[in-house]
Amino acid sequence: MQHTIESTTGWRVWWQLTRPHTLTAAFAPVFLGTMIALQYGAIHFPLFLAMLTASLFLQMATNMFNEYYDFKRGLDDEHSIGIGGTIVRNGVKPKTVLNLALLLYGLSVLLGIYICMQTSWVLAVVGSIAMLIGYLYTGGPYPIAYTPFGELVSGFVMGMLLILIAFFIQTGTITGNAILLSVPSMLLVAAIMMANNIRDIVGDTKGGRKTLAILTGRSNAVTILASFFIVSYVWIIVLVLTGHVSAWALLVLLSIPKPLHAIKTFRQYEQPIHVMPAMKDTGVTNTLFGFLLGIGILIAHFI
Repeated sequence: MQHTIESTTGWRVWWQLTRPHTLTAAFAPVFLGTMIALQYGAIHFPLFLAMLTASLFLQMATNMFNEYYDFKRGLDDEHSIGIGGTIVRNGVKPKTVLNLALLLYGLSVLLGIYICMQTSWVLAVVGSIAMLIGYLYTGGPYPIAYTPFGELVSGFVMGMLLILIAFFIQTGTITGNAILLSVPSMLLVAAIMMANNIRDIVGDTKGGRKTLAILTGRSNAVTILASFFIVSYVWIIVLVLTGHVSAWALLVLLSIPKPLHAIKTFRQYEQPIHVMPAMKDTGVTNTLFGFLLGIGILIAHFI
């Protein structure tokens, strides 16, 4: 009995609040951006670790803002799927969740100051905008997550922008090649958000959201999700064929079974609890894709 209580009120509650399955969306872009930078010189590991930690903190905080504001707007209850559940199921005070999110933002700011001191204060402006977007994603009077632009915004900030920042702090510049290699990450982070919105399409409709999944309809939304996957893989193949990246980048093809299974699951099932494996596959696709692409670039660098 004690074990059951601990599993719902102990450290696991706080771990679930971070929505750990989403944290790879912060890790993969930073890793990839750093590997791309390796082609231009040695890696500054303290900066890499600072950037990685700050990105993880920002992702956790964004998830907590999501938890807090969805509860405040009455979108979450104890039966909601895919949430941390600390407020509606475990009795944690909403204010506590909000304060923890703000604390993580504060820690990110401290890490950001260190990064700026070592590189450029221009990043302070970029980082501030990224943090503001993270808050406005579910906070504020007009949450981005409740509009058709959630995928675009999250993909740009948590996908492309993270890669380019990770690249910039190592090289002091942004190259066209870095931008090209960041496009699939933008699409795959957008895919995570799209998968989330497909799962929640019924509840979100009742809650008054106007997500892309709601506006296009479930079937079309799954097709759009599939297109995010397809373009990501085709993009890398084209970059290989045009000489922008070595053939080792084709290691990303090893991750194809994950998106295939995700789309199959979304086509086969509609109940939120039944499509959770597809949610996981979508997140894993982003992680594997970024990791394999980074590894491919790393191997090409040393061969």
